Amino acid sequence: MKKAALIPARYASTRLPAKLVQDLGGKSVIQRTYLSTLATGIFDEVWVVTDHQEIEQQIKSLGGNVFFSQKGHESGSDRIAEALQQVDAEIIVNVQGDEPFQDQKSLNDLVQVFEDRNVQVASLKTLISEDEAQNPNFVKVVTNKEGDALYFSRSSIPYNRDKIRDLQYWKHIGVYAYRRQALLAFTEMPKSDLERIEMLEQLRLLENGFAIRMVETTHQAVAIDTAEDLTRARSILGLK
Repeated sequence: MKKAALIPARYASTRLPAKLVQDLGGKSVIQRTYLSTLATGIFDEVWVVTDHQEIEQQIKSLGGNVFFSQKGHESGSDRIAEALQQVDAEIIVNVQGDEPFQDQKSLNDLVQVFEDRNVQVASLKTLISEDEAQNPNFVKVVTNKEGDALYFSRSSIPYNRDKIRDLQYWKHIGVYAYRRQALLAFTEMPKSDLERIEMLEQLRLLENGFAIRMVETTHQAVAIDTAEDLTRARSILGLK
């Protein structure tokens, strides 16, 4: 079962312009993401899928694989699907380009669930506090007894009507793994109603009858969205 990690790397960004090419201890954010993904040793191939020559050049300078997008894309899943014309793998993992410290255990646990032939799509979840569950920037998920997602929301779910103590809240971590045909099918689907309301692309899968197997992790990903995030990432590396 050949496995490939595809890292969508769009150059444009709003809160931190050109964030993927910002310096992070002598290497850029996207270079760190590529190298940490490669270092997990999980994947047969690791590719960066980009729309910008500077990102392409940075990855090629490391000897890495790059697919240059020929189309505009609204989501990372759409972007990596285009690259399947060049990438021959059965399991495709969408690794976020702005998360430079990838975790070997989380990614390995994620791909292992595909030993079950019924699993078509999988993603990650982690426990958060009740206070964190109120934050709309944290996407929450609830699952059935099999561990498949029932719903994702920016709202706090489940709603704790009776004020149950120690209720568990799960945050969705946006690393997706797909069987090849599931990814291609996803990108052929029109945007769904719930997707538009919540602005969450994974709801398109649920509305079209796809199950998403949720895999628990304790790894807290560091995403680079702001200048403050970049400072925090530098401090992890022991930089000022």
